[in-house]
Amino acid sequence: MSDSLDYRATGVDLAVYEETMQRLPPLLRKTYTPRVIEWPGGFAGLFRLNDGIGLLSRTYRDPVLVASTDGVGTKLKTAVAAGRHSTVGIDLVAMSVNDCLCAGAEPLLFLDYVAMSKDDPDQTSQIVAGISEGCIDAECALLGGETAILPEMYHPGEYDLAGFCLGVVERKYILDGRDIRPGDKVIGIASSGLHSNGYSLARGIVARAGLSLETEIPELGRSIADEFLTPTRIYVRAMKTVYRNYRVKRIVHGIAHITGGGLIDNPPRILPEGTAMRLKRGSWPVPPVFTWLQRLGGVAEPEMFRVFNMGVGMVVVVAEYFADSIVRHLNHKAHVPSWIIGEIVAGPRGVVWE
Repeated sequence: MSDSLDYRATGVDLAVYEETMQRLPPLLRKTYTPRVIEWPGGFAGLFRLNDGIGLLSRTYRDPVLVASTDGVGTKLKTAVAAGRHSTVGIDLVAMSVNDCLCAGAEPLLFLDYVAMSKDDPDQTSQIVAGISEGCIDAECALLGGETAILPEMYHPGEYDLAGFCLGVVERKYILDGRDIRPGDKVIGIASSGLHSNGYSLARGIVARAGLSLETEIPELGRSIADEFLTPTRIYVRAMKTVYRNYRVKRIVHGIAHITGGGLIDNPPRILPEGTAMRLKRGSWPVPPVFTWLQRLGGVAEPEMFRVFNMGVGMVVVVAEYFADSIVRHLNHKAHVPSWIIGEIVAGPRGVVWE
């Protein structure tokens, strides 16, 4: 009888890992653009910045690379508990590409990191299929990634995700807040729900109420799991339609992605000194999931607006002259609900409410 030890005995089965790896390349290739340079068996991904290919060719004069990384947070707890893994990959892409948009950048490529307790080809395929779908929506290439099997790091069935986005913007078009001035209008673009923030509080409210993920929410006509696992909206195509529809190159003065910190902490990050963002209560419809959570958990309103997006996933500051036109365009051409929710005023940097 041998007392030798192998990798499989420690919780990592290389044969199963190989099966997983064979399923992933088609999901990556679905996202490829002509700017991707394939390197079969390579140790890194290759991407052409200036392509010169066809009608959609790009040549940058003074390109600035924009990088962002993020995860999905404890929303993954809900996915694991519900046994649904096909949408959290979309969340992963959304969190990073939406951040790149805030610099005025075009997302180019995406990398993922999937870490789990035990190799599971079906689960991994579901996760990466979601990442692939998110990249297609964001019009960026899923260039590569890493799947790590860490049995000593995670409880059985659990996993974690991290995503990395690289974008590009012409230096003169970087959205750094310098164009924001009093009189500019603030457009709120609708979220798809909770997105990927506030889940520790949301899950805590549900747990304290003794509800299961299968519980139907009367106000929504769907289960808690259905609502909580709705993927984060990706705003790339919506913003591209705005940029393409107007000849004015600096029509957008600033963008804030409404993530953790909500509408309290995120908007001031884009404001120059001496300006404040005045938001008007009731200027957009708050989705019923938020009012349901507030009532169920007895959460104070200031806490709701600091933890959750409250129905506004992205705030866009634009010149007053174009505001109404841009809202119409977003609603009818990009098909994303949008509203004028406030304006920029003189004052200490921050958010004020009326």
